[in-house]
Amino acid sequence: MSKLLTRRGLLKSGAVGGAGLALPTIFTASSASAFTNEPTGGTVTLGFNVPQSGPYADEGADELRAYELAVEHLNGEGDGGMLNTFSSKALGGNGIMGKKVAYVTGDTQTKSDAARASAKSMIEKDGAIMITGGSSSGVAVAVQGLCQEAGVIFMAGLTHSNDTTGKDKKANGFRHFFNAYMSAAALAPVLEKLYGSDRAAYHLTADYTWGWTQQESIQAATEAIGWRTVNNVLTPLAATDFSSYIAPVLNSGADVLVLNHYGGNMVNSLTNAVQFGLREKQVNGKNFEIVVPLYSELMAKGAGQNIKGIVGSQNWDWKLGDEGTAAFVKSFGTKYGFPPSQAAQTCYAQTMLYADAVERAGSFNPCAVGEALAGFEFDGLGNGKTLYRADDHQCFKDVLVVKGAEDPQDEFHLVEIVEVTPVAQVTYDPEHPMFAGGALGECNPGA
Repeated sequence: MSKLLTRRGLLKSGAVGGAGLALPTIFTASSASAFTNEPTGGTVTLGFNVPQSGPYADEGADELRAYELAVEHLNGEGDGGMLNTFSSKALGGNGIMGKKVAYVTGDTQTKSDAARASAKSMIEKDGAIMITGGSSSGVAVAVQGLCQEAGVIFMAGLTHSNDTTGKDKKANGFRHFFNAYMSAAALAPVLEKLYGSDRAAYHLTADYTWGWTQQESIQAATEAIGWRTVNNVLTPLAATDFSSYIAPVLNSGADVLVLNHYGGNMVNSLTNAVQFGLREKQVNGKNFEIVVPLYSELMAKGAGQNIKGIVGSQNWDWKLGDEGTAAFVKSFGTKYGFPPSQAAQTCYAQTMLYADAVERAGSFNPCAVGEALAGFEFDGLGNGKTLYRADDHQCFKDVLVVKGAEDPQDEFHLVEIVEVTPVAQVTYDPEHPMFAGGALGECNPGA
């Protein structure tokens, strides 16, 4: 744990005199303004729930680094980072509503049950008033549901499934990260330009909510430009060797392999695909291609040489030229010695957006915070102008199409930005069929 004060640290050290003072303040009073874990002392506790183990642990480590940096900046430590570029000027580096920001952490293990248990503990035992984090959409959906029941705000971390702000959306949940539909909408025109409209695609898909909606989105977008879908094979999240899934591709007639995998799964499946010689093959008179709809600098580092030329999408990249990105990269690089990932950026932004909403609302009440976030337009957090749409609590902003660098200058320049797709191209109606089936519902203040 960092040097920053945490509620859990107080409990362990015995710094709090009375046991009752260390318990979360879950109000059951008749007051209409009562809400779960209303902070009454000089600190407010946030819960950072990240994968510290499992296939997405690399992303989780970078998320935690970003959260710790955000807490420093909120408490007036360091250089302030994106507080200096954020279009909203409600935050002053004196905590949140004058209260020092403390935090507790948990390990989601990239498992929904473990993530829910961790979040529940942070809410009930540590008094966390907001939960954030995660690098799996299965985790995000599970924890978002828990936070809705408990009456706290959930600021989703890295979650890309359409379902998070689609059929599983909740009034207490908010997502800054983009989604599978947006990736597909940005990628399809670039794929057509690079590889043509007459292609046959074979999909390998992570068998959970993110993989399902990613595959559905990229299939629909590529079929709209003329591609055929040869097959879609589901793979377990726990898989580490994808050889048995790659072998059938060789005789399938496909000339494109789409890897709907993330984190360690993608590193392993791409490595296996290269080992099978797919990138040297010609099928249907065309060079065989591999597409990874969503990836990151962290994944590129894990994939090494195999990432060269591979096209995909990102929510953000540290090499963008805006002032918010520059400020964040400087702060993060100074503290940790290397550039931040997209997972780090979205988690930092979510922390700032929550704190800012509290300040603008003048209350920690989750319903007041939700009202401040819904429909909020902002800039200066590294993605350009962004809208937190009120209909579904999804952020809308430009999307990056990227590819693996052919001749990277170092391990931090493994990904090149191919195109910045304007937000208008990736925006969809709230009632789009891929997002149907759920209702936002009403905010729950808990208590």
